Amino acid sequence: MGPGVSIIEATIAQAQDGMRLDRALADLLPDLSRERLKALINDGHVRSTGQPIKIGTTIKVATGQSFAITMPAPVALDNVAQDIPLTIVHEDADLIVVDKPAGLVVHPAAGNLDGTLVNALLHHCKGQLSGIGGVARPGIVHRIDKDTSGLLVVAKSDKAHDGLARQFKDHSIERLYAAIVYGHPLPGSGTVDAWLGRSDADRKKMAVHREGRGKHAVTHYRTVERLRDAAMVECRLETGRTHQVRVHMHHIGHPLIGDPVYGRERKGFKSILETLGFKRQALHAKSLGFIHPVTDERLMFQSALPADMQELLSLLHV
Repeated sequence: MGPGVSIIEATIAQAQDGMRLDRALADLLPDLSRERLKALINDGHVRSTGQPIKIGTTIKVATGQSFAITMPAPVALDNVAQDIPLTIVHEDADLIVVDKPAGLVVHPAAGNLDGTLVNALLHHCKGQLSGIGGVARPGIVHRIDKDTSGLLVVAKSDKAHDGLARQFKDHSIERLYAAIVYGHPLPGSGTVDAWLGRSDADRKKMAVHREGRGKHAVTHYRTVERLRDAAMVECRLETGRTHQVRVHMHHIGHPLIGDPVYGRERKGFKSILETLGFKRQALHAKSLGFIHPVTDERLMFQSALPADMQELLSLLHV
């Protein structure tokens, strides 16, 4: 196996009759789109019982069937270093913790080829970022959505990247989010334990699925303050899945205010949001804790609620 190449193993927990392989794998691996998986299958990168899946064959997955997906090394992209202001919470020789503003995309992709956090980091760090993730995403160990604000850790050395990735994989990273949601959750605190995968209706969205389909996701929530037809809640992530807080809070009937994907605007809130010009999900990554992958020091960082969420909070006080 060449440099930069990795293998992902996936086992079908419970197969549906006639389910296509790309669909089944997309449910298990929500970070990979079906188009990406189709390309990997067609390029011979998906194997079962050691044999590559044949192109053009109809694959009917079976319960318990295992697959190995070889992920080629990321294709290098010409990421341009750009002088974009950053709020640096912590920096040392191995990693950097950034307080990301809402509206800033984490890494270049179709539609956002520059003006991203990666472009800003390339300028700030003079190119000294971990290369494990490929040139297309230097140093990026985890992400938060474009319109979510808050704390993000980025690796500057390969050793830090590997160590942080292991902590994310074993769910030992401490992540606490502040969210303003519609309504008053009952009970006021609890745990949402619901599997997440791609939505059947819209592949750009995530959705709650039955156990065994998608990825196991656990969110612990606590009401911090009851507001006018809304609540400030804290969400502690036991796992870190795509859109986890947004989907889980929607699942229990309390979507995030301002969420354009999972939250439907409720009566009485339109004028408030328009007055503030609030056009994003009310979600902020307020706390981030982990073991420094090189020094073994326990680190904990906090970020104050950004001004737009503070203004929203003020207008919603009972």
